[in-house]
Amino acid sequence: AWIVISKKQLTLTVYDRNAAGDTVIMAQYPCCMGKNKGNKVRRGDMRTPESPAGKPFKITMIQNSSTWKHNFHDGRGNIKAYGHWFLRLETPGHRGIGIHGSTGNEHTVPGRASEGCIRLLDKDIITLKEHFAYVGMPVTVQGENEAPLPWEIRVRQTATTR
Repeated sequence: AWIVISKKQLTLTVYDRNAAGDTVIMAQYPCCMGKNKGNKVRRGDMRTPESPAGKPFKITMIQNSSTWKHNFHDGRGNIKAYGHWFLRLETPGHRGIGIHGSTGNEHTVPGRASEGCIRLLDKDIITLKEHFAYVGMPVTVQGENEAPLPWEIRVRQTATTR
């Protein structure tokens, strides 16, 4: 299985191949991206990094983040903010980027409010971790102006005609 994240559609989609070798959608979740559009350039730019064409990021660690706190400097102080799981991504040139829950921020999913990570609803990060995610899993993050990959269009058309 692998993940494709669309910054344009604010979705995270899990794909896999069935017994016949066809690509199928296993799950799809709404997500929250960086506050600012475009590819991440530097720390603090509030953008979600985009994976280079043909070179997906990879999940390097799956960490229990249920006690992790963060201060968003919005007056709420140091609050629990990552949900139950943090799927750390290898994003060359950038550190601390991952897919995680949205404890204290569920109203932002879907949307654009993160500091660069991909934020899911808490129930969705649990399902993603329990049923699909694994260390080494490829994760493609598509930019706002990127068209879906040709096979994505075929898979979506097949899914809607069933």
